[in-house]
Amino acid sequence: MRVGFIGAGQMATALARGFLQSNTLTSERICAADAVPAAAERFQAATQANIVSGNGELVRRSDVVVLSVKPQQMPAVLAELRPALEPRHLVVSIAAGVTLKTMATALGDTRRIIRVMPNTPCLVGAGASAFALGPSATPADAELVQTLLSTVGVSAQVQETLLDAVTGLSGSGPAFVYLIIEALSDGGVRSGLPRELATKLAAQTVLGAAQMVLTTQQHPGALKDAVTSPGGTTIAGLHALEQAGVRGGVMDAVTAAWERSRELSRPAP
Repeated sequence: MRVGFIGAGQMATALARGFLQSNTLTSERICAADAVPAAAERFQAATQANIVSGNGELVRRSDVVVLSVKPQQMPAVLAELRPALEPRHLVVSIAAGVTLKTMATALGDTRRIIRVMPNTPCLVGAGASAFALGPSATPADAELVQTLLSTVGVSAQVQETLLDAVTGLSGSGPAFVYLIIEALSDGGVRSGLPRELATKLAAQTVLGAAQMVLTTQQHPGALKDAVTSPGGTTIAGLHALEQAGVRGGVMDAVTAAWERSRELSRPAP
């Protein structure tokens, strides 16, 4: 199998590196094309994969064509791809807000298309992705994408109507968590810890807490209660978080990202 990325930005690089680090693909079976030379150079430096001169050559050298361009670039890319694609090609889009209907209209209803919402922790094998099948995509196509995404984290097949919610949660979520890690570190520094140690402890604490949720499969509320002693330090801190409205603020952040994703998905007037 050969995978080609149209658009060699951060997400494409994260996915390609994940495929390589998991030994799912070798660099010889990955290629990319990007109109920005600097982006192509960074992709090649990070993956040692092939950079091709244009989208036509990329399609010829690929079995799976991953569309990782900005949404506003998609119409031109789809128009260029339509005459180049063959029945053997599977088209996978990771462009936010570009619907399966939009892509099928541009490429043809018989094209096998899958829309994916990944996130950048794919770079370290800890991604959280979801994907939706186009009408002509087959169960084998779904299995292939599931396999690819599973090599760089966890993935789930969903109805396309849920992808905007996925975008708000796991797509934008890493940025929200980085903000929380930074805030935890700031709190440690304010309490007297050196910055480097505070950031290390904060990041490991978030990692460990997340692993507890995934490993034990207990409700986060139950795990929270397990470390909250009567009259202790944790309940004092939780009270401060509730007073600051942190729970509602995080929910609002996910909702705002979800609403913005829905806006991007709407056809231009």
